[in-house]
Amino acid sequence: MTIRISRNYVWEIYFEDEPTKYCYDSADEYDVLWQYPSQFGQGYSRQIELPDGSGLMISDYQLHDRLEIKVPERPGDCIQFDFCLSGGYAGQHWITSTGVHPPELSAEFSELRHLFVYGWISSERFASFAGNADKEIDPALKQLIQQPDQQNYVRLGNTSPMMQAIMQQILHCPYWGMTKRMYLESKLLELMALLLDQEKEVQQGELINTSLNPDDIDRLHHARNLLLQQIKQPPSLKELARQAGLNEYTLKRGFRQVFGRTVFGYLHDHRMEQARQLLETGIYKVEDVAQTVGYRNLSAFSRAFHKHFGVLARDCKKR
Repeated sequence: MTIRISRNYVWEIYFEDEPTKYCYDSADEYDVLWQYPSQFGQGYSRQIELPDGSGLMISDYQLHDRLEIKVPERPGDCIQFDFCLSGGYAGQHWITSTGVHPPELSAEFSELRHLFVYGWISSERFASFAGNADKEIDPALKQLIQQPDQQNYVRLGNTSPMMQAIMQQILHCPYWGMTKRMYLESKLLELMALLLDQEKEVQQGELINTSLNPDDIDRLHHARNLLLQQIKQPPSLKELARQAGLNEYTLKRGFRQVFGRTVFGYLHDHRMEQARQLLETGIYKVEDVAQTVGYRNLSAFSRAFHKHFGVLARDCKKR
């Protein structure tokens, strides 16, 4: 069965229903959690308001039935991102500019768990990072600031392993109160920096002929697969290029262009994500996980894991 409702109706019963709302962190009145409306499904949304018109929201829910939400045209005065970690668009994200958001009909399915991380930053705060007194935005990013009467800009992108790692740090934030707010604000800005870097590459890629042909791209995907198949003993760049049928220069330049990371930066992110998933099962010892993802030295693995996720590997195992 499909249920079709308006967004305004959802907001009335979701965000204005006081019995389903409570403060998630007793030391932070700006950190609020709402239970998902029981007539539609089960789960929650947690919103953390941060300074200067910025914030984060985490939504984790599953529906009883397919739900279609009719969203009207509305103004937008923030730059925002939506990351889908689980659901129909898992592994993808949207970055949206200021300006007019056109009407839309969104559909969500009951068979899937939906997990999203949303973030936003005001146009004023965004402009404050410009490296000049006039707050002039980088030409490759000007599409993110639209006039109030202009339609907004939206781009769908693939989520890099580094972005995924930051979202895991947000979801598993180990702090409370003021420390938590500082930590989450830093993660919001870190995610935004990665998105802006990706945005600049996309915009410049539309203007610059990169000389990567379809065969190069296929071989780069093959190189990525070869790398992950040899996670315990990864080949050198020269050997990986030979295995994939590429020259070393094309491998280094093309890998970063296609996957957003250097070859060994991508391998590191994959190792850390695989390690986190294994540890969270509660089945494996830390030293066994370290060996599984290619670390011979337990101390080196522990340092790398803590640096990547902000939590100790042994604490991740307890979650």
